[in-house]
Amino acid sequence: YRNDKVSITDFGGVGDGKTLNTKAFREAIYRIQHLRRRGGTLLYVPPGVYLTESFNLTSHMTLYLARGAVIKATQDTWTWPLVAPLPSYGRGRERPGGRYMSFIHGDGLRDVVITGTSANNRSDSLKHYTVNRENGTIDGQGGIWWNMWRQGNLQFTRPNLVEFMNSRGIIISNVIFKNSPFWNIHPVYCSNVVIRYVTILAPTDSPNTDGIDPDSSSNVCIEDSFISTGDDLVAVKSGWDEYGIAYGRPSSHITIRRVTGSSPFAGIAVGSETSGGVEHVLAENIVIYNSGIGVNIKTNIGRGGFIKNITVSQVFMENVRTGIKITGDTGDHPDNQFNPNALPYVKGVTLKNIWGVKVQKAGSIQGLKNAPFTNICLSKINLHGMTGPRSPPWKCSDVSGAAIEVSPSPCAQLSSPQQSGSCANHF
Repeated sequence: YRNDKVSITDFGGVGDGKTLNTKAFREAIYRIQHLRRRGGTLLYVPPGVYLTESFNLTSHMTLYLARGAVIKATQDTWTWPLVAPLPSYGRGRERPGGRYMSFIHGDGLRDVVITGTSANNRSDSLKHYTVNRENGTIDGQGGIWWNMWRQGNLQFTRPNLVEFMNSRGIIISNVIFKNSPFWNIHPVYCSNVVIRYVTILAPTDSPNTDGIDPDSSSNVCIEDSFISTGDDLVAVKSGWDEYGIAYGRPSSHITIRRVTGSSPFAGIAVGSETSGGVEHVLAENIVIYNSGIGVNIKTNIGRGGFIKNITVSQVFMENVRTGIKITGDTGDHPDNQFNPNALPYVKGVTLKNIWGVKVQKAGSIQGLKNAPFTNICLSKINLHGMTGPRSPPWKCSDVSGAAIEVSPSPCAQLSSPQQSGSCANHF
């Protein structure tokens, strides 16, 4: 709750879809930042379409979108500011050098809310399985950026739709995010982040439009949301090869629950950029359909870091190519300076209570010869094939752990009861 409230129209904002509102947003946020009203300030965006260039938020503010309000990114890509590469990546994710600033950006902030109308959102209903038309929208108009990527015309890495860096106490709720140029919501080096009741939409062929990517962040809760994009729905990350190893900030205590969606890539992903480490991730009550991979844990030689204490449970998937994939040879490198001896270790992955229909391939677990994946625990997993009741068999290498009540039968490395000691507490 904010005692102080202002409207974007107080600063000359015009919601006609044509007028450029950059000055209005920047002046409104300047006022919030410098007047510092006790308890912070709510910036109200009334119904209408507000075209604007990118802008920075400030601490102790709420960006509130009314029903029917749209904040729309300009397509004048040449006006887009550049920012430094993330230190844990060493360069832009797509291109060397800097990167375009996210459409809505925040660095070093605390106590920030992006929200809208909360009507008809109930966690005990199926509302989060569909788009809630009550909500306001943040529209990245990413088509022009996707075409630049396809044509090889990008000078720098595309902008995210929303990015918070080095921030804490962030809430994002009750807003539709659509057509991001790149990743949609990217909390990086953040803590205490809640993302709930959001809808994230992008065409299935839109490149790299990940839904939510917690990155070197801790205490993140993602829940009650619908995501349908061109890349992973949720991907937990923590830096890229030697840069992520040097920065050394893990992602930890990430909770993902009651999320539904579809993607040509993965539903729930960890990686592949995990060089700072990823630990204590819980994903539960997930529905994935028309997707490439249901659950995908991915890393690579040269990544270093660790992936440990990952639990995924209560998942339903339908019409996916591969149900479960855990692999040590996925993802590219920022440059040729990575250390090929920097091997990741993957330990303590629990997958349980997973049901799938129309699953072309049940699972694949491919560890690294010199860094086998250990304590991989599977229980109560039933993945049905396209035509018959059973999918093709699992493929595994360099992995140890145990499996109970898994159909089709998992690989021999996981089937021995003698190995179940490390998994006994996870079944």
